[in-house]
Amino acid sequence: MAQNNIFDTFDEGIIPGGMRTKTEIKMLICYIFRAVKKPLSKELVVSAILEKALANYFETCSCFDDLVKLGNLKKSEKGEKLFELTKDGMMIADQLENNLAYSVKEKAYACTLELLEKQRIEKENKVTITQTENGCYVNCSISGGDMNLMNFQLYVPDINQARLVRKNFHKSPETVYKVMVALMTRNKDLIDEALSNIGSLL
Repeated sequence: MAQNNIFDTFDEGIIPGGMRTKTEIKMLICYIFRAVKKPLSKELVVSAILEKALANYFETCSCFDDLVKLGNLKKSEKGEKLFELTKDGMMIADQLENNLAYSVKEKAYACTLELLEKQRIEKENKVTITQTENGCYVNCSISGGDMNLMNFQLYVPDINQARLVRKNFHKSPETVYKVMVALMTRNKDLIDEALSNIGSLL
């Protein structure tokens, strides 16, 4: 995959210094897989690049599909929607990594890790919303890995508030757990710690 300095992608919404060639986008995608060292979904990789405004959405999706067609990425056995680098893809990441700006690589890598952590939290700490005629019930479950630590249900008057509860719960389920335990046990040290955690979220 030779370096191409001719801008051949749409650049709407891209930050200064973002990816403006298909070659750069493909190199960045390969770099992300190599840096994270685990199978990733197309959705997550595209989201990581878009969240930092490093490339155009349609161009990023197209480049990802091209890498699959060219044999640089392949379906992973670890998940139906997961992909991983092939030997050719790894070679691209190794040989051409230095052609990408450090700031671009750093932003893409950090965002990928953040999204992976968000996925893990949402998978381990489930939220279901049940709509009724008068509002919604939000059921939240907090996991301790191999065991369920807490379940609780909230009533809210509409779906928008239910989605807000889900969003805020997933931001820090461990803080929700600490607050509940602190209140129920009246442990002063735990209450102080819980209040400190709440302050950092506001």
